[in-house]
Amino acid sequence: MKKRAKKVREEEEETLCCCEYVNRHGDRSHVAACCCDCDDLDDACDRFLKREPQKPESLSQVAAVVTDRVRVPWLWGGARRVDLSIIPPLILLPVLLRLAALHFLLGMVALTALPGLVLWYYYFTHRKKGRTLFFLSLALFSLGYMYYVFVTEVFTGGDVGCVQLLAVTAGVVLTLAAMAHTKREPGVVCPNQESIHSTVTYYTPLPDGDPAFNGGRQDVAMTVANRAGFVEHTGEELKESNRRNWCPVCKVVRPPRAGHCRICGVCVLRLDHHCVCCVGQANHRSFLLTLVLFLLTSLYGIILVLQSVCPNQHLFTALLYCPGVYSQYSSALCFTCAWYCSIVTGGLLHLLVVQVINISYNVTEREARIALREKTARSAFWGLVVDTRIYSRGFCENWAEFMTMGENLSPSPPAPTDLV
Repeated sequence: MKKRAKKVREEEEETLCCCEYVNRHGDRSHVAACCCDCDDLDDACDRFLKREPQKPESLSQVAAVVTDRVRVPWLWGGARRVDLSIIPPLILLPVLLRLAALHFLLGMVALTALPGLVLWYYYFTHRKKGRTLFFLSLALFSLGYMYYVFVTEVFTGGDVGCVQLLAVTAGVVLTLAAMAHTKREPGVVCPNQESIHSTVTYYTPLPDGDPAFNGGRQDVAMTVANRAGFVEHTGEELKESNRRNWCPVCKVVRPPRAGHCRICGVCVLRLDHHCVCCVGQANHRSFLLTLVLFLLTSLYGIILVLQSVCPNQHLFTALLYCPGVYSQYSSALCFTCAWYCSIVTGGLLHLLVVQVINISYNVTEREARIALREKTARSAFWGLVVDTRIYSRGFCENWAEFMTMGENLSPSPPAPTDLV
């Protein structure tokens, strides 16, 4: 029955024109009818005008309707849905930066408000563990918009030559290429289907499982070797094995240092953290390369901009004191963008320093947070340096392991006897 419904849905999508789509209720609709049949929105507005309390589910229903109806025409398969989280950076960034270029007081307010809004949104989404394209959109649009301002305002002014423009362009292209490689597979833990013989269903939760998850059921893979040696396990060994290795969400036994990302909903080999995407064993090196390329490109661009708008000031003081920079809107906009890049560069520089220190001690960001929470690690410099003293084998060997860890993306799975 499900296959038939799926087949009918695929046939409908094949016959859709570029402006048609199948909405969340399974009905055929058109992008021009985005304001039709807005019962949820009408009810919310009616309650607001009558000063009546809103229903608990009113805002979520209105958000679901808006998210489902904001689409762009597409040539194949009908109109495509647009993730609303990518829109705020496209509006806020140019508006705030151009507003900040009008006066230095407005610049102080805007450049303070922008990082504050980003941090608020980060903690808001991090608390709910929801997936969002806001930060990816902000990163890509910031890079693109800064490059656009550099070309249209600095390069056209004649203060920057073609060689400098080519260097900045190469840095932007390499950063985007490294970021695209980072967005690829982080190294998801997959179950070893060859060792699975059957499935055992537990109707009591495992030690680290949520009793409300899946109705209290826990499906555990059972192997031939596991069944033969099942009686040899003691209750304490069973409890410890499940607590350390078993993921009740993905239904897999995690290898050492693997972790479950609650945002992406998968277990990742050598999980470090979630930043735009999961950073794990497969893409950790490209993530570090992205940071290095972005920082080099950003620092070089800031230097060129400051030399253009503040030619008479020393490079290290031009960012703090540049008289007459607000006399022309073009130079004020370039100066404001240089300040914005400096703020972003400072944040990413801190992230790069933390990454380099963690790699030097052979510890991931996830392991460092867990060790600090459980007070099992040695920390210094206000938690900047964390040494768990578990996997570290010296500075050189730690970096050698990091540079070659992407070559072994299919580690041998844990012994099947650890499953139950």
